[in-house]
Amino acid sequence: MPGSTTIGPGHGVDAIEHIDALRMLSLMKELYRLLTVPGPDRLTDAQIATLLESDGRHREGFTDWVERMARDLEKATA
Repeated sequence: MPGSTTIGPGHGVDAIEHIDALRMLSLMKELYRLLTVPGPDRLTDAQIATLLESDGRHREGFTDWVERMARDLEKATA
């Protein structure tokens, strides 16, 4: 589909509008910054627990996933 970005290796493939992929990329980069930045802007473990609907012990795995998604989106939108 012209003007779209395809994501999803494996069983299913989804296409989203290119502008939406760029917005998603921007969101992922900001989320990564909030997960890793030192200081008062950093997401707390309680906030991460709410996002993940868990006990918040998965900061590292979630941070890695967000970074991977941002990198994949950056490649897909280049």
